[in-house]
Amino acid sequence: MVVTLLRRAGFRESQFHALALGSVGLCIALWIRGKTVDQDERGNAERRALFVGLWAPTLWGMGDALGDADRSKRRLRRR
Repeated sequence: MVVTLLRRAGFRESQFHALALGSVGLCIALWIRGKTVDQDERGNAERRALFVGLWAPTLWGMGDALGDADRSKRRLRRR
């Protein structure tokens, strides 16, 4: 159901894979920034980096689901 809605909205597999890689980059940037703040703020900055880091597998999985749905749809058209 979610995959169908995403496909209707015009999203593609590569877009979600790019978002997943971007979230990894953002996670690293937030983690490095967390190392530059004082000790009181460091815990919050590191938690923020971990939170953003958890987006990557979710976005990658959504991209894979879209790709699988597109491939199965193409297979059905060929038959």
